[in-house]
Amino acid sequence: MTGMPMARRTSTRRNKGRKGRGAVLSLRTRVVWGSLAASMAVASGLLWVMDGAKAPRVDGWSMPALAQASSPSSIESVFATRAPVEKGRWTSIVIHHSGSTVGSAQTIEAQHLGMNLKGLGYHFVIGNGRGAPDGQIHVGFRWLDQLPGAHVGGQNSEVLNRESIGICLVGNGDRTSFTRGQVQRLVELVNALATELGIPADRIYLHSDVARTSDPGRMFPVAAFREQVSHLR
Repeated sequence: MTGMPMARRTSTRRNKGRKGRGAVLSLRTRVVWGSLAASMAVASGLLWVMDGAKAPRVDGWSMPALAQASSPSSIESVFATRAPVEKGRWTSIVIHHSGSTVGSAQTIEAQHLGMNLKGLGYHFVIGNGRGAPDGQIHVGFRWLDQLPGAHVGGQNSEVLNRESIGICLVGNGDRTSFTRGQVQRLVELVNALATELGIPADRIYLHSDVARTSDPGRMFPVAAFREQVSHLR
């Protein structure tokens, strides 16, 4: 009788069986993981729909630091927004600190995404040289698109987040002083915004003025800051 020996034929059938089971198992694994990924995607989508919000936003741009600015008028570029800036839309300004001595708009944004915010909660972030250049102003998407902020806590947070401009200084004002570059840039930015939008000095708040917090910290130069914006009416 010609053909393959019995032992060899048996071995071949076993090998084919193993390959077949391996192919089935591999296919089954792919189907399971594919289904899991699809389920997660659908669940994430439903959460966004239920939340009534769009996907997280991560765009924005940074203005040169004070030492690099070509002229004082460079602060006016903050009004080159994607959506028109309407007078009466913004009624106040709230000053914050990040709570960390090192950071940037990007690291703060990552924290805010971890808190289920839809991107950076502040309209502006001013660097301290430790994570972003000292005095650099980051203009966030909420300002560029004239969207409400997500930066104020406390009893009146809903109204303030909708109507106030949030400015964050990178740093922890309960531990260290803010840099001269940061404070100068803050005064420039606040004066430009308040003058253009008609926001009076008594509507320029520290976060601690409107919520139960120490933010922007005991080392924030309150008196000097108030003096430099006191001319606003």
